[in-house]
This record gives sequence, structure tokens and C-alpha cells, in this order.
Amino acid sequence: MSNPTKNKSVIKKANLYFQLFFRKYPAIPYILKWLLISIIIGILVGSASAGFLISLNWATDFRENHIWLIALLPIGGFLIGLLYYYYGKEVEAGNNLLIDNINHPKKIIPFKMAPFVYLGTIATHFFGGSAGREGTALQMAGAISDQLSKPFKLSSNERKILLIAAIAAGFGSVFGTPLAGALFGLEVFLIGKIRYNAIFPAFASAILADWVTKLWQAKHTHYHIDFVPKLEFLPIIYSILAGIAFGLCAATFSKLISFISKKFKNNIQYPPLRPVIGGIIIAIAVFAIGSTKYVGLGIPTIVESFQLQEPLYVFALKMAFTIITLSAGYKGGEVTPLFYIGATLGSALSLFLPLPTALLAGMGFVAVFAGATNTPLACMMMGIELFGIESGVYIAIACVVSFLLSGHNSIYGKQIIGEAKNSRYQTHEGKSIIDKNL
Repeated sequence: MSNPTKNKSVIKKANLYFQLFFRKYPAIPYILKWLLISIIIGILVGSASAGFLISLNWATDFRENHIWLIALLPIGGFLIGLLYYYYGKEVEAGNNLLIDNINHPKKIIPFKMAPFVYLGTIATHFFGGSAGREGTALQMAGAISDQLSKPFKLSSNERKILLIAAIAAGFGSVFGTPLAGALFGLEVFLIGKIRYNAIFPAFASAILADWVTKLWQAKHTHYHIDFVPKLEFLPIIYSILAGIAFGLCAATFSKLISFISKKFKNNIQYPPLRPVIGGIIIAIAVFAIGSTKYVGLGIPTIVESFQLQEPLYVFALKMAFTIITLSAGYKGGEVTPLFYIGATLGSALSLFLPLPTALLAGMGFVAVFAGATNTPLACMMMGIELFGIESGVYIAIACVVSFLLSGHNSIYGKQIIGEAKNSRYQTHEGKSIIDKNL
């Protein structure tokens, strides 16, 4: 027969030993807690990304086999507009809502953000809009993961870490670049500063989510740079010149999408009509050009840009199609179109710069993205993950120059300047990127 007094004594001693152990190794509780949360995020977000990628591939293939569907883009846009206007106003801000909640935590992000952005993005691609997939992955990841805040009784500061981990998982799993995904989650919300207390959850969540996505056999595109020149003075100069072009392109894209979005909002008061007008413009343009090269994700053209020298107008047309699509209110994201714009611009630059076409395409692929999102470290890592370490220095040069030349412009208006890029902007630290004084 057990002795209650003895049992209590054993439990008391065990608790004491645990307390002493955790005092000696204070990182252990933190690691165990966030490992558990990261595993849950990895499973949920990785599965969501896999389902989204498979659905997106189906929608793209179906549209390409039934080109007449593009004529229905205005109708698809109207349905997306109605859905968000009547049922999704609180989640319409999308990625900016996630970033804003990291910087200034508010109420839990509604779960409906995930199915809404999923349906909106699939419809956008099904009917021929020019959009990406990162926005959808991030919003699905954020909305799903934020539901864990209450069960785990997370504080306001811990919820910031949760959302960073969610963004890392969404980005890493949808592109198959977990290390870049982790850095993106750490960089994107606050320019110039990183939250080091979120490093472990960000990397753990991104790696696990990418692994789960691959378990579901969702496929990612592979790119190849077949030749990288020796690192010498002239190739470095050419890389800097390319970086300047990429930075100016990124700044132009960010400014134009903000400008055109305001035009749509100011001139069309009823929101569901905005994608109708945008859809009409896109549909007419597609049938006038006689090609679907500039709609959807554009993955075949991105792959082609690594093999052939693209004409200079290709990146400009993709920029125009994407800006109209997203400014009008269609869903998806800007990142894959930015990959397209950067890769085709880089490919075209090989006409003027004596660097390999594939290398310039790879540099543009990540550098325009770096300038448009102010995430140079994530973009450097993405270039290394996608193209190999051999091109790493050239990738880094292009990303850094683009980041500096793009100024404090961004496709994410809720980014906050944690540390200015240079002394000219120091008075704006702590302000949102959309501050009119910038």
C-alpha cells in the first residue's frame, strides 16, 4: 500500500529538481515550447501549401487548355470583389494585416482569411489574372497559425514570434526554400532589424513546413545556372550595374502599384467593380497580343529566361499586367511576378552586359524581389538555395545594390523602418513605409 506522505515528498523533490534544471538551462523550456508549436505550424502550413500548389497547377493547366476562360476574367473578378466586400472586409488588407499585427498586435486574425485568399487566388489564376502565390501562402499560414494563440495562451510578444514563424513557414514551403523563408519572416516586417528571439521558431517552422509540403509530393520548379565566371574586377562592376537596374525596376514597380491602386480606389467607389474593369483591360490585352505569356505565374517564361536572351519589353509587359491585376483587387501575390520581371530583365541585360544570360537571370530573379520587399538577406539565401553557392557572391552584390537603390519603397505598405538604409532617411525610423513624408 502506497504512502501518500512519501509520494508527496517524491513529487516535491521532482519539482525541485526540475526547477533547478530549468534555472541552470533556461533555454530548455523555450526550445520545448516553440518546438511543439513549430511542429504544429509545420504540419498545418506545409499541408495547406501543398494543397494550394496542387490546386494552382491544376487551375493553370486547365486555363492554358481553355484560353476562352480569360474572357470571363471580369466575371471572376466581380465574384472575388463581392466575396471580400460583403464578407471579408476585415481580412482584405492581406499581407499588410499580418505585418501590422507583428508590429502592433491586435485581435486574432480571422481564420476565414485562409479560405478567402485561397479561393480568390485560384479564381484569379483560373481566369487569367497576372498574380503570384506568396501572398496566398503567407495569409493562409498567418490565419491558420494565429489560431494557436489562445490554446497556448501566448502573450502579445509571443504572438509576434508566432506570426513570424507562420510567415517563414508559408514562404519556405510554397517556394521550396526553407532557409530563405525563415530569413524572410525575420526581415519583412521591420526594415533594418531582426527579432533574434524568433530565429529558432522561424527556422524550425520553415524547415518542417517545407518537409511536409514535399511529403505531399507538391512540386517546385528547378532553375539552373550552368556557368559562373571567376570573381574578378570587371564581372563585379557588371554585377553592380545590373544591381542598379534591378533596384530601379523594384522601386518603379512598388511606386506604380501603389499609384494605380489609389487610382482604382478613387475612381471606382464600389469595390466589386474594380476587378471588373481591371479584368476587362487584362482580357482585351491578352487577346490583342495573342499570347498568355504575361498572365498567371509565368513559370515557363522564367525558366526560358535562364536559357535564352529575352527581349527587353517582356519584363515591362509583365509588370503592366501584374500591376493592373493586383491594383484592381485580384488575389495572389507580387513575388512570383517579381521573379518573372527580374529574371527576364536580367536575361535582357545580357545584351549589354558581358555576363552569362543564366547568371543575370538568376541575379534579377532575387534582386528585384530584394528591392521591392527590403529583404536582402532572405533573397541572398534564396539565390543560394535555388541556384547554388557558386553564384552566391554575384547574387549578393545584385541584392545589396538593388536593396540600396530601391530606397524606402515597398510592396508592403505596413513595413516599418527599424533602421534607415542611410542617413538621409534616419528621421523616419519607426515610421511606416507608406508615410507620405518618405
